[in-house]
Amino acid sequence: MPHHAARTSEAARATRWAGALLCLAVAVIHVVDQGGITATRDPRYVGVAYHVLEIAAVVAAVLLLVGLVRPGWLLAAGVAVGPLLGYVLSRGPGLPDYRDDIGNWTEPLGLAALAVEGALLLLSVPLFLRSPRRGGHRG
Repeated sequence: MPHHAARTSEAARATRWAGALLCLAVAVIHVVDQGGITATRDPRYVGVAYHVLEIAAVVAAVLLLVGLVRPGWLLAAGVAVGPLLGYVLSRGPGLPDYRDDIGNWTEPLGLAALAVEGALLLLSVPLFLRSPRRGGHRG
């Protein structure tokens, strides 16, 4: 394998690992925020959304690590965008039957989540757009 190809492959692998770790960090932050894996936040739809996000984050990490980059980066982007949107809505106008976090913009765990989700979004969108539509295992 030529030296350039080996470096590109190593960089792509490192990038996929970074994306997978960011996905897992999103999952961990939300498990902590909800009070554990078996806990469910109220209202129920918020709790279910947390569980769906956590599962999606783990699936995205696995897809990236096994080299299914296009679906992995697409799901990773969703793992980033979903909670970002939820953060803005829950702290801004509030959500139906969920007004506990209105105006709570500086909660430390929420800020940590924003940082991780923002980094994941900045990583995943360009790599999804660059990934081949069929075959191949680029970036």
